[in-house]
Amino acid sequence: MKLAPINTVGNAHDDSVWTAAWVPATDVSPPLLLTGSLDETVRLWDPEGPQKLQTNTGHCLGVVSVASHPSGRIAASASIDSFIRVFDVATNNTIATLEAPPSEVWQLQFNPQGTALAAAGGGSASVKLWDTAQWQLTATLSVPRLEGLKPSEKTGSKKFVLSVAWSPDGTQIACGSMDGTISIFDVMRGKFLHHLEGHSMPVRSLVYSSAPLDARVLFSASDDGHIHVYDTEGKTMISSLSGHTSWVLSVDVSPDGMAIATGSSDRTVRLWDLKMRAATQIMTSHTDQVWSVAFGPPLKTDVRSCLLASVSDDKSLLFYTYS
Repeated sequence: MKLAPINTVGNAHDDSVWTAAWVPATDVSPPLLLTGSLDETVRLWDPEGPQKLQTNTGHCLGVVSVASHPSGRIAASASIDSFIRVFDVATNNTIATLEAPPSEVWQLQFNPQGTALAAAGGGSASVKLWDTAQWQLTATLSVPRLEGLKPSEKTGSKKFVLSVAWSPDGTQIACGSMDGTISIFDVMRGKFLHHLEGHSMPVRSLVYSSAPLDARVLFSASDDGHIHVYDTEGKTMISSLSGHTSWVLSVDVSPDGMAIATGSSDRTVRLWDLKMRAATQIMTSHTDQVWSVAFGPPLKTDVRSCLLASVSDDKSLLFYTYS
């Protein structure tokens, strides 16, 4: 397995680019990429070229997360203005505006079935769920607070939630907190199940394995410089991957489930072979910290290959071929 750089978009935004997510192909559109920036915009890209298709405005502060619905027809963006904007990908028309007080939202993800949107609720120490039919808030999954902390000390809690991920079957949610813990919830029952421990610093990014036999495996990226691999059912850490020299800000898993990619404030993108449990490639094209890496769907021309995108504080967007 390897990464091959294919395109670089310099100055993809007017400020730091903090988030990227692929929009699945539809009957009228190929897979596209969404990026969000501190310049308060969301941009839509066709990797062929690559070509900027549109710029979405509507937020009044930086955009920290974007997410696409499994249908490829709608998407959502979250900003540090505490609002989530749901919009039509093709027309950019706003479908819904969701407010998520008392603190900003840090990460969004639609469930695999497309029936719910989860938002990591920052200082509210919770994950909020909206249904995608009426865009009503349906649940608030509260992360248990540290012992001895008064309920009123919301902003003082190290349970500040930074990251969120759905399990492949949509029955569980994992969220990562500022204190390094990961919380697992049963979505149907709205119940906290258990913590996964091992990180000593904020957990910035989470993703469940895409391999069918590994649906309970969760990957986490942390400011402590490590990527952890957990068995979410057994509540155990399977392995810890080390090599980055600074914060690991993003992790994503390849469609074949054989590799993960990570982005770090050490300015590198790394490809990790999960069987070898080691980084097999270090990409050094970015000149500032890499906030997000995202694997695209398998290519039509070669189902064993796909694209990887990375975005950075250097304002650039990079595309690679994974094969």
